[in-house]
Amino acid sequence: MALHVVNEAKRCLNCKKPQCMEGCPIHTPIPLMIQDFLSGEMDKAGEMVFQNNPLSLVCSLVCNHESQCEGHCVLGRKGMPVHISSIENYISDTYFDKFKPHPAPRNGMRAAIIGSGPAGITIAIVLASRGYDVTIFESRDKIGGVLRYGIPDFRLPKTILDRYKTKLLQMGIQIRPNTTIGGALCIDDLFRDGYRSIFIGTGVWRPNCLHIPGESLGNVHFAIDYLCNPDSYELGERVTVIGAGNAAMDVARTALRKGSPNVTVFSRSAKIAASKRESEYASVDGVRFELCWEPVEITPEGVIFRKLAYQEDGTRTAVPDSETLFPSDSVIISISQGPKNKIVSTTTGIDVNSRGLLVTNEHGETTRPGIFASGDVVNGAKTVVEAVRYSKDVADAMDRYMREHAGEALN
Repeated sequence: MALHVVNEAKRCLNCKKPQCMEGCPIHTPIPLMIQDFLSGEMDKAGEMVFQNNPLSLVCSLVCNHESQCEGHCVLGRKGMPVHISSIENYISDTYFDKFKPHPAPRNGMRAAIIGSGPAGITIAIVLASRGYDVTIFESRDKIGGVLRYGIPDFRLPKTILDRYKTKLLQMGIQIRPNTTIGGALCIDDLFRDGYRSIFIGTGVWRPNCLHIPGESLGNVHFAIDYLCNPDSYELGERVTVIGAGNAAMDVARTALRKGSPNVTVFSRSAKIAASKRESEYASVDGVRFELCWEPVEITPEGVIFRKLAYQEDGTRTAVPDSETLFPSDSVIISISQGPKNKIVSTTTGIDVNSRGLLVTNEHGETTRPGIFASGDVVNGAKTVVEAVRYSKDVADAMDRYMREHAGEALN
């Protein structure tokens, strides 16, 4: 792999106005990273990338590179773009274990991080590096959030998240697993115990429903639940996946790997919503696709769909008498998800919008002073790199808030 990465790095034109950086949501300094790498400055390149994006090792594997950095590479206009993701992964992976964080001098202020997904990990790292005593509260037994429980191992090895846990502990960050805020402990308990600010990054774990007959049957499951622990499920020979986003591709490819030989993805749309790369991998793995079909009812024998016809203006209509039963042993619904309300229902002063997402200003401040939020629980299901980018700004806002209110009484 090293030779391949070196060859790819040598293809970089080191553009004066690098479009690859413009295409990256977090503006990774890609040309500088590549030049440092080629100059033998591996640690320098790795540190620079990590400081810009603490989850660079993760993003190099799971980002939608074809529409971001690589999709903007000028070499891609007439040929193949530089495979930036492979270069970044090699640098980040090599640097990560060599990086030995030293806990910053403590400033005596305490910050709570609720949720250890991409946003929570990012903010914990930023605040710990500035001297805050940081505690992560994670409702599950291991850190990672959607990275661990929503992305299959063949796309993101869970050993990477275990390595992140080691780094967090080395930075002096404390982790409380199996601790749900909004259960035995609530937000007010955290303020009582001296936390100067609180970050909510609990993600979106409540599946959206189709609201059609049959969703409660025993052969029906939701994508986010299935991906948490696929080994708990016996899907049978034929699996129907309703929805065609990236999560649906993860579900379909996982089901194939777990022994279901016939997996079909159904979409209302005339095209696949997932990225081209993810849908191509699914197709190569053996997933079949059925487009322009709308689910009407789920039965023990399978799903009844009706055909949709699309007009030039984008409107769609149901084709008369097109209802068709597609037999299946199991059905997995993958049409996104929303937030759970444990924290909101046990805390006063936090507003949510019509979708149940937390309301914040541009700095991630919620409607209750001292409480901040970012990631999917604010924006809905988005990409990892978008969560990291926004969370860096939120960490700055939390830092300012705690310093400005250092001498005040807690909530």
